[in-house]
Amino acid sequence: MTIFDANGHGHEPSSRVAFAGNRLDRRSEQRHDDSLTEALASPKMRAFAMQGGRALLKKQGEEFAPLHSAEELDHLKPDLENAILLGFSDDESPRIAVPVHLDLETLPDNIKAVDHRSIYMQGLLKDSLLGELAQGASLLAWASSHRHCGRCGEKTIARSGGYRRECPACKQQLFPRTDPVVIMLSIDLENDRCLLGRSPHFPQGMYSCLAGFLEPGETMEDAVRRETLEESAIRVGRVRYHASQPWPMPHTLMIGCYCEATSTDIKIDTNELEDCRWFTRPEAEAMLNRNVWGNGHSTPPPGAIAHHLIRDWLESTD
Repeated sequence: MTIFDANGHGHEPSSRVAFAGNRLDRRSEQRHDDSLTEALASPKMRAFAMQGGRALLKKQGEEFAPLHSAEELDHLKPDLENAILLGFSDDESPRIAVPVHLDLETLPDNIKAVDHRSIYMQGLLKDSLLGELAQGASLLAWASSHRHCGRCGEKTIARSGGYRRECPACKQQLFPRTDPVVIMLSIDLENDRCLLGRSPHFPQGMYSCLAGFLEPGETMEDAVRRETLEESAIRVGRVRYHASQPWPMPHTLMIGCYCEATSTDIKIDTNELEDCRWFTRPEAEAMLNRNVWGNGHSTPPPGAIAHHLIRDWLESTD
C-alpha cells in the first residue's frame, strides 16, 4: 500500500495543522443585521483587537491573552462599525473581531501588537484561540478591502454581523473571500523519494512542498499538475487530497495533496524557486527533525501543512 491508498492513522489530518482549532459556533444561518449590535451589548462579549495584520495581545505573566472585554476595548479606539461577529463560545460568549485605530507606538506596557505569523511561529496562543484568530484576521482583511463598491464606488455597509457588505446605491452584495492554494508533495514511487523546493524568501536552508494558487475554471487535481510542471518540469499522474489549512495571510485555504511523479528530470523555474531537488526518506526525515543534512537543510515547522504532508508520507507503509 502507498500513500495514495492509505486512509490515515485514525485521525483527521487537517486537525493537526496550525489555525485549524477553531471551535466557535458560527450560527451562519442565524446571522441578521442586528446580530453584531446584540453581541456588543452582551456582558460576556470578548473581542480580538486587530490592526494592520497584527493582533493586540495582553501580557499576563509569561502568557499572552488575545481577548478583550468591552471596557478594555474602549481604550483601543475600536472601529465598531466595521467589527465582525465570529460566533459563540461554549459558554455562549459572543466572539468579535474589531479593527482598532490606537497608535501602536503608544500602546500600554502590558499590550503587544504581534503579527499573525509570529503568533503562530512562537506558539503564543493555544490551538482553539489561534483558529479563532485566523477567522477574525481573514474576515477583517476582506472587509477592509471592500469598504467601497467595486461597481459604482459607493461606500458599502456591513450586514449580517459583518459577514456581508452591501452597496446602498446599486444594491450589490459582497461576501467574504477565501483564496484556494494547492500545496503538494510529489512522490517518486520507484525510487522512494519526494520533491521539495525552496523560494528565495525562505529561511536559510529550508525546503518545502511546491505550491500555487488554483485558477478559475480549474480542478484541484489539474492545479496540482500544472503548478508542479510549471515550477519543476515534473509531470504527475495520480493526485490524492490529504488535508487543508486555513492561512490568514490574508485569507487563504491551503489544500494539501500528494501527487505521483511520472517523470524525474527537474528543470527549475527560477522566477519561482531558488532550488528544487529530490530527497530520499532518510534525508527528508533528518530535515523534518531539524537534524543536519548537507548544510543544515530543514523543513517548515510542525504547524505548517507542508510539515504534515512530509511526515505523513514518511509514516506511510509504502
